[in-house]
Amino acid sequence: MRRSLLSLLPALALLAACSNSNTEQQATTTETMADTASKVAATAPNPAPVADSTTTAPAKPAALAPDTANVQNVAAYLAGLPPKVETPLATLAAQPAWQAFAKDQEKSWTKYRLTHTDPMNKWAATELDSVRQATTTLFYPFSGPDFLNAYTLFPTASTYVMVGLEPVGSVPSRENLANPAILPAVKKSLWSVLNFSFFRTNDMAIDLKSVNLDGAVPLIMLFAARTGNHVQAVRPVQLDAQGQLHEVTDTTRAPGSKAIPGAEVKLQAPDGSEKTVYYFSADLSDWKLATKDAPLKYVRSLGPLTTYVKSATYLMHKSYFSKIRNLVLERSNYLLQDDSGIAMKYFPKNAWQFTYYGTYRRPINLFAKQYQPELTTAYHDTLRRARPLPFGTGYNWRQTDSNLLLAKRKTPLSKQ
Repeated sequence: MRRSLLSLLPALALLAACSNSNTEQQATTTETMADTASKVAATAPNPAPVADSTTTAPAKPAALAPDTANVQNVAAYLAGLPPKVETPLATLAAQPAWQAFAKDQEKSWTKYRLTHTDPMNKWAATELDSVRQATTTLFYPFSGPDFLNAYTLFPTASTYVMVGLEPVGSVPSRENLANPAILPAVKKSLWSVLNFSFFRTNDMAIDLKSVNLDGAVPLIMLFAARTGNHVQAVRPVQLDAQGQLHEVTDTTRAPGSKAIPGAEVKLQAPDGSEKTVYYFSADLSDWKLATKDAPLKYVRSLGPLTTYVKSATYLMHKSYFSKIRNLVLERSNYLLQDDSGIAMKYFPKNAWQFTYYGTYRRPINLFAKQYQPELTTAYHDTLRRARPLPFGTGYNWRQTDSNLLLAKRKTPLSKQ
């Protein structure tokens, strides 16, 4: 990060945050320009509990023999954790550059655990206890590679389905990992998520592409390692036009293909349980889904969902993200989101029960037009006061300014 921009980091980070579509980027450029300038000038440094057994996990391709020796070593190396001894990456890790990187990362992650992971786990163990018990599959639209927050809040899920605009990517080769520029690029890409809880998506893409880290997979692997998971295997998959999941051996895509590229990451959790992370690279705007609706078909096949939404650029506030918004409302038994998720006006009030956490004032200046008076009213209800939120999250990343909403369907969806 350039030193001349240090005083403006919060605002500049927010400009590039989150996984929004090209459609949204074009639509919001003119309407947010004035607010962006103002921000830069002003800123300084699944089913309900009773239906747990009815949740349907995603269909999975036939398993390949786990490549634990390579992929876990790569994940550890990227995370600043020691690779297995007497391996090629152990030799790289013995070099001074990696040793300095590992020391710096340990310091950053120790701070993150104290300010985020520990408070989030303690909070979720109480406030999300029944949700965790009911959640087999977690759906995380507009996620980018953010397995970190998904796992921290929902560590008992067995399947995570994540969708973002970032390319899928692949397991980095040893040659790429030996590039001396890779460690500074990884550190720079992690800076905002460890300090603000979200990615500076555009900068991240540039940083990682410059060192041949080609998408979300390397960061998902890194976050898996840092959350204590053992990466067992990574392989490319795709959704066909009917929303069916397939293993692929050739990732070259024909022009006009309606297939959605993805990756399957197999993990073993610290408690020994098996977990699967699916990441799909897809534009979730209505315009794209009109011709490439495989993500919608696939998610509908998963059964009742628990959905998590954070730092989503307020996309589902927009009329042209109605398809994904309607899917979440139709297929979720639980929805945990900050105010950048689904606007309150879209919830059928007789179908949902709401619990509010933290503080809601106004969105940052960049998204000022997405202010919700209804949320202000809810957060000032003296009879049903908002509950504490002991950590920061989302665009209003300071603990004193952050908010989360837990929406629970009053009549749970059953397996269909």
